[in-house]
Amino acid sequence: SGGQSEEFICARAIEAHPQVKYWVRNIERQEKFSFWLPTSSDYFYPDFVAELTDGRVLAVEYKGEPYKTNDDSREKRQVGEQWERASKGRCLFLFAVKDDLGQTVQQQIAAKIRQG
Repeated sequence: SGGQSEEFICARAIEAHPQVKYWVRNIERQEKFSFWLPTSSDYFYPDFVAELTDGRVLAVEYKGEPYKTNDDSREKRQVGEQWERASKGRCLFLFAVKDDLGQTVQQQIAAKIRQG
């Protein structure tokens, strides 16, 4: 499907960043291994989780353009940003979209890692 190839682009962008030590495609509801954040009604499993060379953790939720503003996406973004704030700099959350104000996914990831 088209969605998969777009996610593949996101995975490649994560893998290509020099500060990413390793990353995983986060699989939903694998209780021992999945990384999740609570939402008001359920759990949210960001698409990718990476460990950076400096020990920080980066969680990335990737969306193609049409979905980035729906309520579900809005709540996920809020939950992720709250998790990042609560971590006192140890964790980063990026809600990546295919093209955000002219920024590619790779640029969005690089900016997040830099600013964090």
